[in-house]
Amino acid sequence: MTTSLPVSVLVRPIRPEDNAAIAHVIRHVSAEFGLTADKGYTVADPNLDHLYESYSQPRCAYWVVEVDGKVAGGGGVAPLSGGEDDLCELQKMYFLPSLRGQGLAKRLALQAIEHARQNGFARCYLETTASLTQAIALYERLGFQHIDGSLGNTGHVDCEVTMLKYL
Repeated sequence: MTTSLPVSVLVRPIRPEDNAAIAHVIRHVSAEFGLTADKGYTVADPNLDHLYESYSQPRCAYWVVEVDGKVAGGGGVAPLSGGEDDLCELQKMYFLPSLRGQGLAKRLALQAIEHARQNGFARCYLETTASLTQAIALYERLGFQHIDGSLGNTGHVDCEVTMLKYL
């Protein structure tokens, strides 16, 4: 006999004490998919261990997903580095395997897009890699269009999939 236990899932703004936990999630998921620092993926971001501080800047937001009180994923939005004033970037969308397939990435992306709209952005950009097929399919369902070439100065040299959504 199988019994399921209730699971508490909470999506909330990042707090300073979340820095280590969300950095661990990002490193774990990156390793799972072979997204290494030497290729310019998020794990090479010098601010990875200080996301609360990074996303406390104007027009930025980052949310973590807690499962039974433990950070298991997150995602955010910020102005695109080196981009125009009306252009933001959907950033650092990472979820442990236990969270995938439950609609949380969609919920978080929609929340980030709404935050972007409310903060005066007209376009949202993202970069990812072709091996993340489920993520790409989600972004396409959300209205992101594939574009040729990268925008801004993200430093993600091996993110060969670039997408843009008009808000």
